Amino acid sequence: MPIEFIGIAATQEISESGSATPVPAAARDGVSTQTETGHAAGPVVQPGYLRELARAHEESGFDRVLVAHSSASPDGFTVADQILTHTDRLGVLLAHRPGFVSPTLAARKFATLDAFHPGRIALHVITGGDDADQARDGDFSDKPTRYRRTDDFLDVVRKEWNSTRPFDHDGEFYRVRAGFSAVRPTAPIPVYFGGASEDAVRVGGRHADVYAFWGEPLAGIAERIREVRAAAAPYGRDPRFSVSLRPIPAATEAEAWQRAREILRLTKERAGEIRKAFNLDHAEQRGSQRLLEYAAQGEIHDKRLWTEIARTTGAAGNSTALVGSYEQVAESLLDYVALGVSTLLIRGFAPLADARDYGTLISLVRAEVAESAEAEEAPVPA
Repeated sequence: MPIEFIGIAATQEISESGSATPVPAAARDGVSTQTETGHAAGPVVQPGYLRELARAHEESGFDRVLVAHSSASPDGFTVADQILTHTDRLGVLLAHRPGFVSPTLAARKFATLDAFHPGRIALHVITGGDDADQARDGDFSDKPTRYRRTDDFLDVVRKEWNSTRPFDHDGEFYRVRAGFSAVRPTAPIPVYFGGASEDAVRVGGRHADVYAFWGEPLAGIAERIREVRAAAAPYGRDPRFSVSLRPIPAATEAEAWQRAREILRLTKERAGEIRKAFNLDHAEQRGSQRLLEYAAQGEIHDKRLWTEIARTTGAAGNSTALVGSYEQVAESLLDYVALGVSTLLIRGFAPLADARDYGTLISLVRAEVAESAEAEEAPVPA
């Protein structure tokens, strides 16, 4: 199976010099305008920076970039269109929270992007694990309710994409009469799905084409793959799997650890600011809880999965790293591939520089995968 690499988009430059433009708390986006070691610099939307970052990902061999979402983020559909327009082949994984845009309209928005950029858009379903961030957009439903709503939402989205004649829908959250879209994808738009709770696995098992995990140790990922496959089996689904990691590679292992310790130092210096900037409560998110449990068990898991950033930030999102030489980090990425992972979402701590640097990792992993495939296909001597 081909290996897919996903990076991350940002509309605002990150400065690691410490002299950055202050961003009001109400306007911060913990994913796209802050990193653990950097400050948001300049306007929240910088078209030139977004184009440069997208082209860097394309040149490094990434397949897609994630356009993340929070209650303070710029509009993701507009950002996705800018990325697709200013690159030649790079795809976009567009995060979307059900509940704020009707599913029929959301389906047409995705299908319209696909019409202009065929095969380059994918939907990343983010149900929302943070009550406070949901409330900022006026949603006060609890987490189990949100997952039931997501289930209903995706039923309508697929009907809008696939129906060649008007359809009706009567669900718990959505009712549609004679729904129909004049624009439909020419090929299925992939649905990516994230979440570690029982509700997430139940709903994701029913709908996900790709189920996404944060960077847990290999045994944890193997366990989660089994859970999702079991949840998907009654629906005849066989999802693919994604793991999100923060590689810290260098020419040598010693240089990589030197950089990792510097990243940790900067993260600790900014710990209070980070919590305010991210402005999210991860205490109830099962994915964050799992990362913190692994961090409590030890600083390093498997060969080089490093948990100190997760521990320091309270596991605010994708926060476990792989530290080592380029060859060592590629080897660890391949260990996840061996478990059945086909998508690797890798992002760094200096977005633009790391997007350029990760081209080496991508080349190493793909070369090894190709070599293994050739070996498997080679005829056995008589």
